[in-house]
Amino acid sequence: MPPAQNPSLSPQEFVTRWKQTTLTERASSQSHFIDLCHLLGQPTPTEADPTGEAYAFERGVIKSGGKNTGRQGWADVWKRGYFAWEYKGKGKNLEAAYNQLQQYREALENPPLLIVCDLSTIEIHTNFTNTVKQVTRLTLGDLLDPKKLGILRRVFTDPDSLKVNATTTAEVTEKAAEEFAKLGEILRKRGADPAQVAHFLIKLLFCLFAEDIRLLTSNLFSHLVENSKTRPYAVFEQRLSHLFAAMRTGGSFGADDILYFNGGLFDDDRVLDLGTEGLEILHRVSKLDWSAIEPAILGTLFERTLDPSKRAQLGAHYTSRADILLIVEPMLMARSGASGKTRYSQKHGNWQPSEILPPLPRSVLVLRTNWLRCYLVSQTK
Repeated sequence: MPPAQNPSLSPQEFVTRWKQTTLTERASSQSHFIDLCHLLGQPTPTEADPTGEAYAFERGVIKSGGKNTGRQGWADVWKRGYFAWEYKGKGKNLEAAYNQLQQYREALENPPLLIVCDLSTIEIHTNFTNTVKQVTRLTLGDLLDPKKLGILRRVFTDPDSLKVNATTTAEVTEKAAEEFAKLGEILRKRGADPAQVAHFLIKLLFCLFAEDIRLLTSNLFSHLVENSKTRPYAVFEQRLSHLFAAMRTGGSFGADDILYFNGGLFDDDRVLDLGTEGLEILHRVSKLDWSAIEPAILGTLFERTLDPSKRAQLGAHYTSRADILLIVEPMLMARSGASGKTRYSQKHGNWQPSEILPPLPRSVLVLRTNWLRCYLVSQTK
């Protein structure tokens, strides 16, 4: 394979070019990828492998999994031992692109990275065996940051360096619980009421799960946290309060449309004072893979974060996955509410959000399980 080349396209040139484009996926995908190669100083697929045996555009595959099993498909870009890459048009559904790659990956020798792109955002999904999945999202603006551009370069040169340290669901769940325990300790030291602490942390948990399955779009919560790190805490407090308020009724939050979330969890839009230290912890937590975190984190969280003398008062105790599902299962089939604002519909025997991307059954179950548990605990006095 030809060695790396000197970049022939600057980050600013790349961002300017692709920020302005209105081309369709078909008209733009290969040009976009070639420009990325020039930006990163990497040979293009044709330059690196004229035969297309190990690195190619439009790699033919036989799909596996789902109703399309056995049908012909085409991966937009494939590099053996590195990645499979699927494009969508600007602003289109990247979840659909990722679902396509999941059907292709067996035929593509299970590459370590599955990457989707809509010309404005690049999502890098790790696909290493026996490890927790991690998703890294890079916007056009991120490519102006040398550190973040370096992450993209590693996709082409060293995919193994993107493997997460945590290797099991239990470990990443443990990490999340530890971080939330620190948040609880910060709030307790600041004299916050234990019931308010529990309710506030629950709302943060919900936002993280909701973002993972796209009930909150465009990494909205993670971006809110990241963009507030260098600002006074009052800015974060105001922004998060506005988000909670939007989730209570449905509506707009900046340029994003927010769904209505019933159940009473967001009736209170109060934001407690985490301070700079707490905001940094929340930023770390937002980088975890929330699709890998078990519902039992809630029980672990309350065991660790609440004042022992207040646990009985709040009814907080460890609740296993089996126990939660025993309570939740019949309620999942119940009607979501009678207000007329609920945007859920029944599909395949389960109530699913009707205005989000195609459902991810396990993640939706995890979210609903946590939502119910959160609501029950938050309402306990």
